[in-house]
Amino acid sequence: MFVNRIRIRVEFGDCDPAQIVFFANYFRWFDQCTTALFRAAGLPLRKLFKAHGVIGIPLVEAQARFIIPSAYGDELVAESCVTEWRKSSFVISHKFLRHGELAAEGSETHVWAAAHPTEAHRMKSVPLPQEVIRRLSTAKKRPAREG
Repeated sequence: MFVNRIRIRVEFGDCDPAQIVFFANYFRWFDQCTTALFRAAGLPLRKLFKAHGVIGIPLVEAQARFIIPSAYGDELVAESCVTEWRKSSFVISHKFLRHGELAAEGSETHVWAAAHPTEAHRMKSVPLPQEVIRRLSTAKKRPAREG
């Protein structure tokens, strides 16, 4: 399984009045981690979409669990990997560690989507390319990089 790690420094603006990370920022970081995961696997999203004729990977489900609070100045290590492959969708799981302890975790379900063939304002799910599945399934853990 390919696991990518990035480091995220919690900034003052990431925090709520209780001085802990505002929950919505984790969902923003999920997106950042997803982009970093594809890039680390040698699949930069813009080039990947163009090469395969897809519009993108729209999010259809997201969930999170918050375990311990993080605050301004903390450094989080985010680990992301694809944990489930389906015909035209996949699940990416994210874990956020603070000082080696699990601070938050979550997952996102994305769909591999192309333009609908007859309705210009719609998208249509299409099967995932085997190259994408292979690259995001077989590589090893990567050291944490600055996010």
